Amino acid sequence: MTGFKFEELTIWQRAMDFGETIHLMAHLFPKDEVFNLSSQIRRAADSVALNIAEGSIGQTNKEFKKFMGYSIRSLAEVVTCLYKAKRRAYISEKDFKEHYDYAFNLMNMMTAFKKNIR
Repeated sequence: MTGFKFEELTIWQRAMDFGETIHLMAHLFPKDEVFNLSSQIRRAADSVALNIAEGSIGQTNKEFKKFMGYSIRSLAEVVTCLYKAKRRAYISEKDFKEHYDYAFNLMNMMTAFKKNIR
């Protein structure tokens, strides 16, 4: 038994895993990106799980839907950062595809979840 409702959500668990994977990947970016793309992609990736958690303890389902929207937008931001990293040759095509596919699947799960919040 867990203490918080969000801990049981598969989307939160997957978002947590994704955030850690992105954090490790961004650590390999060039040092001159520490305050730019590295920071941006890490914050966006962490924001996915953070907004799911924050929304889940809201007072209303409308509020939860709003935070799910924030979470989905943060995931889109991560994907855009992945494109930037690939274009700048910070990550390989293989790594890009792996992270992109994970994000795509998570996005589909999150969108379906949001639609089912009544």
